[in-house]
Amino acid sequence: MSGTVCPGCGRTEDGGANFCPSCGHQLGSSADETTDTFELDEEVPHEEDRARFPHDCGLFVVESGPKAGARYGLEAELTTLGRHGDADIFFDDVTVSRRHAEVQRTGDRYLVRDAGSLNGTYVNRRRIESALLQDGDELQVGRFRLVFFHGTAD
Repeated sequence: MSGTVCPGCGRTEDGGANFCPSCGHQLGSSADETTDTFELDEEVPHEEDRARFPHDCGLFVVESGPKAGARYGLEAELTTLGRHGDADIFFDDVTVSRRHAEVQRTGDRYLVRDAGSLNGTYVNRRRIESALLQDGDELQVGRFRLVFFHGTAD
């Protein structure tokens, strides 16, 4: 029996799937996948990321996952994250629920809420229902880790 062996759980998958049906780990190469990302330049500090967005705007930088290096400004009053095609921040991965989480902006405050996801939403590695984001906090949605920066931070 030949197939692709999942590096996450060791299951052999014969169906040509992109993700393991047991654990959700990515199988094979994602070379054919196209995204709106670019590689994170290790030489560019996050201070330069902040300079790319309005001074009063929050910012997510994806630190790990298939979209590592992507940057998302949080200029809208409500920003949705998920696997649904209408999500403001779209993550095409089985570890992310269709409607996973949302970030509500009120003035200069950002509140993240889990939207009933199956795998949970985490801030600084603690599962949350809702939490106020502070500069430097790490948000985890599925296997994606995003760092939150507030544009007004010094």
